Amino acid sequence: MRRTALTASLCAAALSLSGCASSSGAAAPAQEDTRTVETIRGPVEVPADPQRVVVLDLGELDSALALGVTPVGAVRAPVNSGLLSYLEDEAAGIELVGEIGEPNLEQIAALEPDLVLGSELRVGEFYDQLAGIAPTVLTETVGVVWKENLAVHAAALGREEQAQELLEAYEQRAAEVGETVDDAVTLSVVRFVPGEIRLYARDSFIGTVLQDAGIARPAVQDVDEFDVVLSPEQMDQAAGDVIVVGTYGDPGETDGPAVLGGPLWQRLPAVQSGDVHEVDDDVWFLGTGVGAAQLVLDDLERLLG
Repeated sequence: MRRTALTASLCAAALSLSGCASSSGAAAPAQEDTRTVETIRGPVEVPADPQRVVVLDLGELDSALALGVTPVGAVRAPVNSGLLSYLEDEAAGIELVGEIGEPNLEQIAALEPDLVLGSELRVGEFYDQLAGIAPTVLTETVGVVWKENLAVHAAALGREEQAQELLEAYEQRAAEVGETVDDAVTLSVVRFVPGEIRLYARDSFIGTVLQDAGIARPAVQDVDEFDVVLSPEQMDQAAGDVIVVGTYGDPGETDGPAVLGGPLWQRLPAVQSGDVHEVDDDVWFLGTGVGAAQLVLDDLERLLG
């Protein structure tokens, strides 16, 4: 399973920095009962060692699990019946408490959390209700700022040192992967979602990972935007030496099958040379955390190295 690969990847990457164990057996230093975390909503008092955490987006789930904290509740993507596929094993037993942007407040309250993690973008409208249930730490947005969000999540969970080690290990791994890739090879990132065909650009989660690894992009994608939306008649703009393809949800509800079987797609050089690869949408586009980023690096090394 992808979770096994993720665990191995994170442990291997972090081994020289911190080891894979979550504790060394040494006695933990004494802590205050609470600490203050700076958030988009101002300072929030949180427990020094939260035990019952609810996460209200997928990046928060990735962060918590990567930091060694298993939430008691989490939301899912609307197109998924469960939580992220690459976290399937580690997320076993976490209760579903709604979908992204639509948290079930009654279920959350019933879990008696001592900390809630989310973002203003997704759950800002529910902040007062959530804060009435438990201390609620919100970041501003998601995706491109995943590293900054990890720092906030780590501060709320009391895992700042672990977060720093994970990011250092990720950056080291990104540099190593980049060294295996020809600088002249361009990677095109195409995603089919219902109603849109997207080329992912720099201001996205996947854009940051590709930049960190020094992966060259086609000019149309090498821009300071989240994405570039194409029509089926513009698929020539998806050209790259290598193309990766993701699909959000049911392919039949997107333009994917028609485009991939169409003549414009078939004329792309990467299609003709066999350099088109389907990737796990949960990893490349939904996870938006350090765990997903490590798995993307594994894919890049396999596809481009």
